[in-house]
Amino acid sequence: MLKNKYEFQDLIEIMKLLRSENGCPWDKEQTHQSLKKYLIEETYEVLEVIDINDKKRLCEELGDLLLQIVFHAQISAEDKDFDIGDVISGICRKMVSRHTHIFGEDKADTADQVVDNWEAIKKKEKGMETQTAVLKDVPSNLPALMRSFKVQQKAAQVGFDWDDIDDVFKKVKEEILELENVYKSKNVERITDEMGDVFFSLVNLSRFLKISPELALTGTTNKFIRRFEYIEQESGKAGKKLEEMTLEEMDELWNKAKIHIAEKNS
Repeated sequence: MLKNKYEFQDLIEIMKLLRSENGCPWDKEQTHQSLKKYLIEETYEVLEVIDINDKKRLCEELGDLLLQIVFHAQISAEDKDFDIGDVISGICRKMVSRHTHIFGEDKADTADQVVDNWEAIKKKEKGMETQTAVLKDVPSNLPALMRSFKVQQKAAQVGFDWDDIDDVFKKVKEEILELENVYKSKNVERITDEMGDVFFSLVNLSRFLKISPELALTGTTNKFIRRFEYIEQESGKAGKKLEEMTLEEMDELWNKAKIHIAEKNS
């Protein structure tokens, strides 16, 4: 039954079979809603193998992600809404219509000009007459840091932005000071609001630095886990559990962990 080489059409036919009357019980009962978590999981697994530069696994994980797209398209085909052919036609039309510097008369010599053209065409296609509509078009279920970044980017398109990065640094410090002051009030609602302002200002700073806040925080979280692992391993060698150590002892190991991991990565 297995073949050495399959084509895209084979994947479509396999999905049809799995969803058919005599197909797989699990596949048959899935819906767009029930598959949402798998779409998210597969997307993050693709991102993970890109980060570790595992090209063999990247091929595999892209296949898993593609399966999710074909799965959703098959469910919609059964509901007579659209099929995978419509999905492909739609994205092809979008790529042609939004690359007018390639398929039309427009000019775009830089990546920034391409993005400006794309956004202008997208706004026209969707009939968005205000920039507020553009901001609201950013999906609300994106991770908070990512959504904040994109909203700020789109606000900047009409000039609503800082002129200088020094002003952004000042804003970050201002928001942290406001959080510190409101903390003393013990008002949870106000503290939450000010904490959000701090995050928002840091996202703004990352945008000026051309750094993805989502990826930066992910990297720092992974770094924290590596350092924590070192502390736990070293405390074990000394015959101690972390719970038995003082904060000063753990802090000393933390500083050693920073040096150890930096040397290991160099």
